Amino acid sequence: MTERSQPGEDGLSAPTLAEATHARLRSDILTGALRPGERLKLEALRDRYDVSVNTLRETLSRLVSEGLVANQGQRGFMVVAASLADLRDITEMRKLLECRAVRLSVEHADLEWESRVVAAYHKLSRIEEVVEQDPGHWGTQLELYNRQFHNALISACGSRWLMTFHGVMYDQSLRYRMLAFRVRDFPREQSRAEHRALLDAALARDAERLAAIVAAHITKGAELYQEENLSPRPARRGPKPKK
Repeated sequence: MTERSQPGEDGLSAPTLAEATHARLRSDILTGALRPGERLKLEALRDRYDVSVNTLRETLSRLVSEGLVANQGQRGFMVVAASLADLRDITEMRKLLECRAVRLSVEHADLEWESRVVAAYHKLSRIEEVVEQDPGHWGTQLELYNRQFHNALISACGSRWLMTFHGVMYDQSLRYRMLAFRVRDFPREQSRAEHRALLDAALARDAERLAAIVAAHITKGAELYQEENLSPRPARRGPKPKK
């Protein structure tokens, strides 16, 4: 039998194991656990994720197609590098897509869309109230609900491809946001106020105001990131010399 049809050590079938490995590795890249520019050596990954090299190759190839991993040929794989130029490009593309999508959603708005927006905002706002008490515990939930809120705002756009490409850009911007969170705190009160403003504009069916707030919200987030936060720091060799 091939690996694709055999169960893994944990009882999962190979396709399910491949999906789980993809989800874990992808999450580690998006959250910054695997840093930009870091070499992805198959032996180390095999020990880290406890899967076969074949599964890892399949996963890494999939992540290459998603723009999160670079294939360097004979030199193997690495996490895609980060830069301010790339961040600016991602930010502009996400603004372009999300602003277009919220305008279309307001144009097609109905009670179902409004209900999705209100429900997503309710969950997000409740997490925003408690996240400061224990960021380590609530941080992942905050990111999940933040994504759900933004997705709800664009959910009536009527374009499958617009939703798909927005998802790609959201993930790319998430990677930069997680890198920044490792070295600085985000002004959460500002974020909470902007989310409330997004809700109010959506419920008022004010497409232009909603798009303007979306653009400012995305831009302000990107402006918090510093160039020195985007690249892996070289390991220090030996004690620092005394002056």
